[in-house]
Amino acid sequence: MPVIVNVDVMLARRKMSSGELAQRIGISPANLSILKTGKAKAIRLSTLDSLCRELDCQPGDLLEYVSE
Repeated sequence: MPVIVNVDVMLARRKMSSGELAQRIGISPANLSILKTGKAKAIRLSTLDSLCRELDCQPGDLLEYVSE
């Protein structure tokens, strides 16, 4: 998939666990895992907003486009 999700990079930079982030943004750890592994087909803007708020970053820090 040409869109790469860099949530794990931001988690490492913020020294935060996946479980803690999932709890803070109100999604299940399983859904966060699907997002982190790039298996998600879509992301709600409200989820992206919550991720950016909790990780103190911009959407471009989390999503990256790489041409195939």
